[in-house]
Amino acid sequence: MDLGKVIGNVVATKKDERLKGYKLLLVEGVDPFAVSSQGHGRVFVAVDAVGAGRGELVLVVRGSAARLAVGESPPIDATIVGIVDETHVNP
Repeated sequence: MDLGKVIGNVVATKKDERLKGYKLLLVEGVDPFAVSSQGHGRVFVAVDAVGAGRGELVLVVRGSAARLAVGESPPIDATIVGIVDETHVNP
């Protein structure tokens, strides 16, 4: 499971039938040990399973877990499964 920050939307006029009804969002990886939730890494597309929005810190699963999170077998590599309220790092 990874942390990411939603930085935008993806609009697709045509997509796999099994993805209809799901938003596609641009997510930038976030370093969980950084002082702030500023993005630091790779930008990728994720299917939104929880109603996340731009600027929110989210939990993302990848690989086969991403497909299982949607409950079907669409061709998905990343799925947003949670919206983070706050984080705490103990030194």
